[in-house]
Amino acid sequence: MLRTQTVIVFSVPLLMIIVASIVCVSTAQEKSAPKSKFVLSSPDTELPAKVPEVYTANVFGCTGGNMSPPLQWTGAPAGTKSFVVTLFDPDEHSDPSGWWHWIVYNLPASVDKLPKGAGVEHSAVLPPGTMQGRTDLGNDAYHGPCPDKGEPPHRYTFTVYALSVEKLDVPADSSGAMVVSTAKEHLLGKAVFIAHYGR
Repeated sequence: MLRTQTVIVFSVPLLMIIVASIVCVSTAQEKSAPKSKFVLSSPDTELPAKVPEVYTANVFGCTGGNMSPPLQWTGAPAGTKSFVVTLFDPDEHSDPSGWWHWIVYNLPASVDKLPKGAGVEHSAVLPPGTMQGRTDLGNDAYHGPCPDKGEPPHRYTFTVYALSVEKLDVPADSSGAMVVSTAKEHLLGKAVFIAHYGR
């Protein structure tokens, strides 16, 4: 009986040492393993603090230029075959599900940027085969921010999704929710860039 108790007393600390060793080795392996960092940004340095008027809407009392801003991304995951780019406003209170401002999908994996103004309807700047989805304004093109006057600045969330397929199996003129929901089935990674705008 005494021998059994002695074994138990010494087994618990030994087990703790073994577990601690495994954790340390795993942590060291994680730190040493190189990970690609998927990053979305804009060369327009004014965009994060406050969306410049050239990118804001020209509807609902807003008089902006309604041009899509330039975007760029780096560090896409290995195996990426296409991208989806969206602009979504989670702070739009007139719709309980937020507001889709821009949806671009079937962007080839060779693309790592969108120039200023790429989001016009029937855009000639987007690569062949690239599609634009239906925004909550009802068109297949970018439309800029236009929050209600007096509201706190909204968070305009640009997202690029890296996908494992070249084309999304969605109908033409699909909504932002449909495109993103389908994209998530093939998701390898995503990067987010947030701009702010209020008036």
